[in-house]
Amino acid sequence: MPRSLWTGSISFGLVNVPVRLVTGVRDLSVRFHQLHEKDMARIEVRRFCKAEGREVPWEEIGHGYELDDGGLVVLSDEELDAADPKHTRTIDIEAFVDEDEIDPIFYDRPYLLVPEENEGVVRAYHLLREVMERSGRVAIARFVLRTKEQLTALRVRDGALMLTTMRFHDEVRGREWLGDALPDGGKEPSEEELEGAVSLIEAMSRDFDPGRYEDEHRKRLLELIGQKRAGQEIELPPEPEAPKAVPDLMAALEASLARLRAGGAASGAGAAGAGGGAGAGAATRRKRARRSPASLRSELERLSRGELYERAQRQKLPGRSKMSKDELVEALSSS
Repeated sequence: MPRSLWTGSISFGLVNVPVRLVTGVRDLSVRFHQLHEKDMARIEVRRFCKAEGREVPWEEIGHGYELDDGGLVVLSDEELDAADPKHTRTIDIEAFVDEDEIDPIFYDRPYLLVPEENEGVVRAYHLLREVMERSGRVAIARFVLRTKEQLTALRVRDGALMLTTMRFHDEVRGREWLGDALPDGGKEPSEEELEGAVSLIEAMSRDFDPGRYEDEHRKRLLELIGQKRAGQEIELPPEPEAPKAVPDLMAALEASLARLRAGGAASGAGAAGAGGGAGAGAATRRKRARRSPASLRSELERLSRGELYERAQRQKLPGRSKMSKDELVEALSSS
């Protein structure tokens, strides 16, 4: 078990659940020491006073806040302590919200919450976990970590409670911050271009599997370190060229989709996706005709948007590229 970063209690209403906070991620970055290339000695970072040309000890260092006019307001460590939040040992839950209401941009750093080894505490911990899991809610809370008050989200992951620190709303930049740097879309895309783009996205869609994605940069760094250690010469890659904008968007979409379909057919996945031609569509329509509207709608609601879109394509439903999942269900069940 990793060491605890914080100990206290989750508090909501009159309920308190004693917990320990441990880090929920690990940093696997490849790290290097800065060296003097001439003699391989490590480089030290020191703090020098520009006016006196000497190194300054920690006890003589102040904190200067620069004003708009260039002036400075200087605060000591003791004065800064006056701004620290009241030290508490509670994660105070303020509200429960639906998880899909939180934009992922607000999430910052994840931690795991571990209950104290006490039967009553463990029971209360799993009660809170079970209730949150069933309701699909996330708890919004505040607590003090070190000297900073943190806004946090408590949610369930893999049977445990996870606490994720959050950014405050005024720390997140929106579209308006870009101003003229983000030009308008210009001419509306044609229906044909929309159809092509949606088809490409649907062909590339799959369930998210985090194990599919590896840190390739870290792998290359470790491989280079191994080569250098073995006395091998490191071959430097050529400078890459910046890709140019495609002159024909529709042709690029069609070529991308054709390449994906060719790869899918070779592995057997594309054949099933591409085989839903007229025969399959006719069979689907005959089967649908024998079912009640309620039964058909129930079946459609269980499908993903991608599966619904494929059906809409086969039936050539107009405007399907702009439809939401609910709109596709409505259109298909009444067609």
